[in-house]
Amino acid sequence: MTRAEQRERTRQTLVAESRRLFAAKGYAAVSLTEIVRESGVTKGALYHHFDGKTDLFRAVLEQVQQEVATRVAAAAEAAGDPWSRFKAGCAAFVTAGADPEIQRIMLIDGPAVLGWNDWRAMDEDASAKHLAEALTDLVKNGTIPDRPVAPLTRLLSGAMNEAALWLAQTAGPGDVTATLEALSRLLESLRAP
Repeated sequence: MTRAEQRERTRQTLVAESRRLFAAKGYAAVSLTEIVRESGVTKGALYHHFDGKTDLFRAVLEQVQQEVATRVAAAAEAAGDPWSRFKAGCAAFVTAGADPEIQRIMLIDGPAVLGWNDWRAMDEDASAKHLAEALTDLVKNGTIPDRPVAPLTRLLSGAMNEAALWLAQTAGPGDVTATLEALSRLLESLRAP
């Protein structure tokens, strides 16, 4: 194994172990000492790759956001027409966000650890940008009436984030299905008559 491969393996191990710990305990309850112990590396190795715990958390969050984006894209691509792709992507986001690990890292600890502005910028790059693109396309093809996309993007993003948080914290049997049905009705109300 080359030194570059070894460095990348160490970085991947740190991210994977940190993710597991952050998901299980939450950011605040995890120490750097625990991370390096569980990763089987030294603190020096950690600091070679990351400026500290917050920087490491950012890498974990980026990984989680990318995985959610991949799930959303896969669900959308599997659907037929642009409207079906849009609805399938939204449903996939809520379903993914309801996963306790994703919810903890992406929706609870993300804004708390990084601060609202930094978290919001990352969310914009990871998902809101794609939501805005999909809405813009739906306006252009006449599926939804011509309206400003920016506020609609924020409203839908907020609604879906809140739905995912609620599902992860309080969901009982049938709540996921009921939430997805409510989301579908909400989205249908946007369509042109």
